[in-house]
Amino acid sequence: MTGLVTVLGSGAMTNTINGIVDSDVMLVIGSNTTETHPIIGLRMLAAAKKGSKLIVADPRRIKLCDSADQWMQQRPGTDGALINALCHVIIRDELEDKEYIAERAENFDAFKESIADCTPEWAAKITNVPATVIEEVAHIFAKADRAGIYYTMGITQHTSGTDNVCSLANLAVITGNLGKAGAGLNPLRGQNNVQGASDMGCNPTFFPGYQRCDDETARKKFAEIWDAPITDKPGLLATEMGDAIMEGKLAGLWIMGENPILSDPNSAHAKKAFEQLDCLVVQDIFLTETAEIADVVLPAASFAEKNGTFANTERKVQRVRRAVPPPGDARDDLSIINMVSNRMLGNRHGGYQGTTDPIYHTVPPLASDVFSEITKCWVAMEGMSYDRLEEGALAWPCPDTDHPGTPILHESGFPRGKAWLSAITWDGPAENPDDEYPLVLTTGRVLYQYHTGTMTRRSEVLENSAPSAYVEMNPADAEELKLADNEMVRASSRRGSIELAVRITERVDKGIVFIPFHYKEASANLLTNDALDPHCKIPEAKVCAIKVEKM
Repeated sequence: MTGLVTVLGSGAMTNTINGIVDSDVMLVIGSNTTETHPIIGLRMLAAAKKGSKLIVADPRRIKLCDSADQWMQQRPGTDGALINALCHVIIRDELEDKEYIAERAENFDAFKESIADCTPEWAAKITNVPATVIEEVAHIFAKADRAGIYYTMGITQHTSGTDNVCSLANLAVITGNLGKAGAGLNPLRGQNNVQGASDMGCNPTFFPGYQRCDDETARKKFAEIWDAPITDKPGLLATEMGDAIMEGKLAGLWIMGENPILSDPNSAHAKKAFEQLDCLVVQDIFLTETAEIADVVLPAASFAEKNGTFANTERKVQRVRRAVPPPGDARDDLSIINMVSNRMLGNRHGGYQGTTDPIYHTVPPLASDVFSEITKCWVAMEGMSYDRLEEGALAWPCPDTDHPGTPILHESGFPRGKAWLSAITWDGPAENPDDEYPLVLTTGRVLYQYHTGTMTRRSEVLENSAPSAYVEMNPADAEELKLADNEMVRASSRRGSIELAVRITERVDKGIVFIPFHYKEASANLLTNDALDPHCKIPEAKVCAIKVEKM
């Protein structure tokens, strides 16, 4: 795992968005790219028109399938088995990049042994993807000079999410597709500046720049920069906080720009936990469902109302400039944090040096000061500055002021020396269908809505385009239940129940249903499973067992 953590870094793209059009093959797995990342989806469609072979692996027939050379319609939760089978065929047929593996990878023998039994026939029984298709896709991918892998939460939001990503890294390494243009391992970030938040240590085990809190050298470094003692004990992950609240271990929570009442799996459990907090503070640009149950709501500014930097999915750090002032009492996030910190410190230390006035933009540090500190914390951004960013965005690593940035990672090698090929065993989802809950639910997004609809559902045009929740169901399942198209049904899991319209379609296979998760009046996450990946603690939001009933 150590080696793959180094290879994968932050979960950012190893390559560039514009470079997609230079690929010979694109493997898109667990990503409805044209609806969830439409600009990147356009690049993929342009590459396909240019001659790049497009391979799509998705339980639903998404728009990309219309342009695909191959569509592998795997059952939800079986991605790891499918990827291992692709690797098996490549090794079996001696299509791996032997020179690349010898020079830049290790643990090959253990990896090879781990996939020895992952035959296409074995995977076909698990995934429902024909063995002949698996073999053809493996050959197409391995024989390409430049093959890129693109994925999102359809790969990660599983109890096997970490293993899925490691399996994809294995596939990229054995075919020699890390460190070259038009290729790479490319997770597409789900929200604006998720990459920047990750880079800056919004994870309880990392300091900024993915420096571990249990590393003594890193801890001493940050204790000196911040002039404060630092513990070596990690905090709680967001997915662990609900149980910690219920157990009385967590009394207060400050939530910024997130709406977990709708976005968390098993969201009824999340709401119950939040309601038990002694103090819940929510900082957001709108009164979200989570803000409605908060003790304190801090009105925040939107992206156009503040200064700072964002880092996008291809690791590109960009300047953000305030175009208009925030409305009413709203403030940018940094100013709110400054004001709260100033009051907390004020009684004992007189607030920030030089001022005790908490009025907007009079309390240091400003965004530019914070960015200067960032460049001291992480060598990958040491060469950046506001002056340089005024001339254009820079992709990290950018270790010195003469460095042009790094659009493509790992061209000259890996930071740890060699990439580690992980021996991954597929283990299946945490919850499978049974007699009581016979259908498999997978969830996702639609083009016209975004995340929990906090912003998009306030747009009349977008709301009219996609106004309500629905459940997609195969005609064979609908016939068994005697359902008509657009009929209202009740969907239930072991965790909750919602009512919504049924859409009868062959986009999903028999036994599989799909529900978009944007809609609070029929929240899919009341049904989804909050079982966690044992490594990174991500919840299994993409597969669970449900039943659909005629009302």
